[in-house]
Amino acid sequence: MRIVAVFMYSAMAVIGGASLIAPEIPPHKAAMLAGISATAHVVEKLARAYADDGKITMDELNAAFNPSAIDHHYDDE
Repeated sequence: MRIVAVFMYSAMAVIGGASLIAPEIPPHKAAMLAGISATAHVVEKLARAYADDGKITMDELNAAFNPSAIDHHYDDE
């Protein structure tokens, strides 16, 4: 359900902007592009977390869905 929520809030945010910037782009196409892109980004974060050690912790799960979370994947220890 969280992935669906990511899709929806990303899609809704773009519909208004697309209608102002490029009215020739149908709103449903702009929404689909934004939703798919945001969803793919979250799935990528989850895949990276799983690839590290074969499990996803609750912190990694929550970080994947937080658009303002800092990615510490490549930080030096």
